[in-house]
Amino acid sequence: MPGSAKPCAPGTPCAAGTCRSRSCRPISSIRGGSGSVADFALEARRPLGGYAETFGGVSLAEVTGLALASAAVPNGGDAAFAVALAGGFGAARPATGDSTAGDRYGARILGMQPDQLFILFEPPDPDRAAETVADALGPAAYVTDQSDGWAMLRIAGAGARAALERICMLDLDAAAFPEGRVARTVMEHLSVVILRDGADSFLLLSPRSSARSFLHALEVSVENTAG
Repeated sequence: MPGSAKPCAPGTPCAAGTCRSRSCRPISSIRGGSGSVADFALEARRPLGGYAETFGGVSLAEVTGLALASAAVPNGGDAAFAVALAGGFGAARPATGDSTAGDRYGARILGMQPDQLFILFEPPDPDRAAETVADALGPAAYVTDQSDGWAMLRIAGAGARAALERICMLDLDAAAFPEGRVARTVMEHLSVVILRDGADSFLLLSPRSSARSFLHALEVSVENTAG
C-alpha cells in the first residue's frame, strides 16, 4: 500500500534499529575513536562442565585445575633434558610407560614414548601453561600446550578397576599395571591415556572432541558393574 513501510527481512536491522529475528541478541558496545567496538568477554569452559557423580562405591569426576603440556626431547639431548627436568620440576625422567612426581607445581611426568613426555601440573597462570613449561625446561625440549585438547576424568573406588576392565583391553591388575603406570589404549573405540594414580584410582585423558561420548561409555560401564 502507498505510504506503508515494508517489513524488515529476518535478521536485517530496520531503520528504527529493531530486529525481529530470534537469532538477534543485544550487544553492548563501547566507543572506540569514530566507531564502536563490541564489548565481548571470552569465558573458558570445561569439556564436561565440572561433572561429578558417584555410583555405589565408585566416583567419576572431571579433573580441573591441571594443565597438560607435551615435551619432545631433541635428538641427542637426553642428558640436557634430564638436568632441565630436575631443575624445572624437581622430577626424574620416567621410562616409557611409567610416571614420576615432581616437587614443583604438583607435577606428574608421564613417559609416553622414548622422546616424548606429557607434563601434568598446576599452572600458576592457566593462560600461560606452555610458557611455564618452556621457561622451566629452556632449550632442552620442544614444548606444546595440550590442555585444551583433552578432557580429564578420574574414576576411583573399589569398583573402578572392574568398570574399566569392561571397556579397556589392558590388564589393570596391580601386578601388571601398578601405581604410577601409564599407557595409551582404546576404550569403546575412543583414544585414551590411562594413568594409575592410586591403588583404586585412575586418571583418564581422552580427546575433548569426543569427551561426552567417552563419559557416556564410562557411565554405562560403571552402572553395569556397580554392586
